[in-house]
Order: sequence, then structure tokens, then C-alpha cells
Amino acid sequence: MDEIWQRGAVGIAGLIRERKVSSVEVVEAFLRRIEEVNPIINAVVVLTGDRAIDEARDADASLARGQTFGPLHGVPFTVKDVFDTAGVETSAGIPERVGVVPSHDAAAVARMRGAGAILLGKTNVPPGGSGGVANNPYAIERSPAGSSGGEAAIQSAGGSPVGVGSDSGGSLRVPAHFCGVAALKPTTGRVPNTGAFRQPGGLSDTRTQIGPLSRYVEDLAQVFEILAGPDGVDSGVAPMPIADPSAVELAGLRVAFYTDDGSTPTTPDTVAAVRDAADALVAAGAKVSEERLERIGADALDISRRYWAWEDLAGGETVRLLSDWDGYRTRMLAFMGSFDVIVCPTSPGPANLHGEDLDAMFSYTLPFSLSGQPCVVVPSGRSTEDLPIGVQVVGPVWQEDVVLAVAGYLELTVGGWRRPPI
Repeated sequence: MDEIWQRGAVGIAGLIRERKVSSVEVVEAFLRRIEEVNPIINAVVVLTGDRAIDEARDADASLARGQTFGPLHGVPFTVKDVFDTAGVETSAGIPERVGVVPSHDAAAVARMRGAGAILLGKTNVPPGGSGGVANNPYAIERSPAGSSGGEAAIQSAGGSPVGVGSDSGGSLRVPAHFCGVAALKPTTGRVPNTGAFRQPGGLSDTRTQIGPLSRYVEDLAQVFEILAGPDGVDSGVAPMPIADPSAVELAGLRVAFYTDDGSTPTTPDTVAAVRDAADALVAAGAKVSEERLERIGADALDISRRYWAWEDLAGGETVRLLSDWDGYRTRMLAFMGSFDVIVCPTSPGPANLHGEDLDAMFSYTLPFSLSGQPCVVVPSGRSTEDLPIGVQVVGPVWQEDVVLAVAGYLELTVGGWRRPPI
């Protein structure tokens, strides 16, 4: 039972349904793992152990009566501490918010709990969601990135089978890459931001998307189905259908890949990881070519910098920003007319030392925050320092099934999670 923490959420859910393991045993196993690793990585900031065990007992009793609460019945999960959690402190990394206890769950948390999952704890975020002090499980002197870095770190270390974070410019994707786990940033407008601190969604927050992190791609697909869809509050969420990744045929897929965006150089190990992924897709029968949108990195950074300074822009500057942003999205749509998938770096290199290279960290994720496309990051290589390197798999809007299918194949053929040294 001490090794149950190495399994994913979907696998654990199956074991619980088949009564090969109880929910109480699972929750207790993950609590022991958190107790073992958290003093080293500082990833979990609020633990709901007693409540989680009580809910696990209820889940086991319900199952004994032949009732289940949903596809993740009895499975524990963690969330980035920007999400409101009823009865559980939500500080969002801000000292002034310590002791703030919401009365309602955020939409994403409510949907996870509605699917039978049990909240195990809240994970470390920087103040306001822009930095942090959690450590990377592969090398504690290195960063897990921000702002979902605490969630990525505890997933990597095995303190939780699946988690929920958020991504405005790469805050799901870069932490997943740094920490050697998988993450999905859905299409803009898939998941409501309701109840996420300073993430209002709708027209005023067109980049931020909520999504899952896990050691395994199959967990991303399951949790995405749970999280997606309108909630009647976030006006930016559209009622779009969800397709099955298992129905995607890799043979014949049109794949573009690039190892350098023309603005921010990447390390040789990053280049090798992307090329290995491209070669694996060739072996699967995909039609692969090395291409990228012209000025993809430079234009994304220019638009993003102006967006970050939105409140300081004059009226005419705001109009120009939106015009340039729309033009960028149109060019990306035209590029995607020739391709089903893009495979590219997630970041210029592996995990940085704490405080280093912050300017370049998100240069490869910003383009797809602006375009609103779905992205999966999957571990696909190792650096010379034996740090994980994840590649970014990008698809057309609303086609999460395609990126999940490609990422799942790459997980099996060239990468996947490896246990960190802690």
C-alpha cells in the first residue's frame, strides 16, 4: 500500500471500484507520502487530512451499498491555492489572506468533488500567483516554476494522484516541464474560472485557463471531462462537445515541429527531446515537417508585454494592442489550417536555479496563451543534469482529443514520469 502513490487517478479509481483497495487506504497512503516529501519541497500549504479520511470512509460505505459518487469515487486530489475551497483556508499565497475561509467551492473544485474526488490539500503559490518558494523534487536548489509550481512539485513527488491548477501564460505548462509531469491547458473558454482568486474569466480574462496536472496523460483526459463546460457564471465558457482521444488516428496527422522560435535559443537537450518526439510521430505514420509561424516568439512577447501593462495604456494604445492580438490569432489560425498538431519546446531549457532566467521561462508558452489553443506538456527527455524535459503538444482550438492522444503516445514511446530522487 505504501507504493499506491505511484499510481494515477484513473488507475486508483478502478482499484477502488473493484474493491481491491479502500478509499481510506488510498488517502492514508498519500498523506504518508506528503509527510515524507513536503518538508523537502514545501509544496502543500494546507492539509485537509482529517476531513479527507472522513470523506474516504463515507466513500467506502457508499460503495459497500452499491453506490458511487462519480468516475473519481474515493480518489484524493489537490488544488493550487488560488481556488476557493469551502471550509478550507484559501490564502492565494498572500499573507493578508491567511485565515480567509471561503463558504463555497470554486467551480473546478466543486466539479471534482461532484465526481467523487476527495480534497487532500492546497498547494503552494507565490503571492498573487507570480513567484514562489516551493522546491523542485528533482533538485531542491531548482525552481518548480510558477504559479502552479507547488501543484506540479507535489504531483512529481507522488503526494497526490491528480491536481488542478491554472495557466495564463504558461503556469501549468512550465511547472509540468520543470517537474517532469503532464499538464493540460484547455482551449480558452472550456473551463469556468469561477471562484479562482484574481482570475475572473469572461471578457476581462481571456488568457487564463484552468486545467489538470498528473504524472499520467490518461488522468488529464478524465479530469478535463469533469472540469469542462459552462457554469452559468463565467461568461467566457462555451458549450462545446468533447471528443474521445482514443478515437484519434495518429497515422496521417499533419505535424509541424520546431526546436527554436527564432528569438529565444534552446538547449541541445531540449532540441533533442523535441526531435525525438517528432521522430516517434513519424514512426506512427504522421506527416511531420519542421515549420513554425513566422515571428512566433517575438510577436507573442511584444503583445504579452503590452497586455501586462494594460492598465497603463491610453485608449488608442489599447485599440492597437487588440488589433495586433487579433492579427496574431488570425495568422495562427491560417497556419493551423495546414496542420493538426504543433510539437515544440515548453521552455528554453530544464528547470532553472531559484530566481534565474525568469524573463525567458515562458517564451515558448506565451504564443498559445494568446491564440487560446489547447496544449499538453508531456515528459519526453532528460537534460545532461538528469532533469526532466517536457515537450509541448499544441492543437487547433476545441481539439483537446488530438493533443491528448498525441501526448499519450509520446508518453509511452519517448518519455513519461520518472520517480524523483526524494
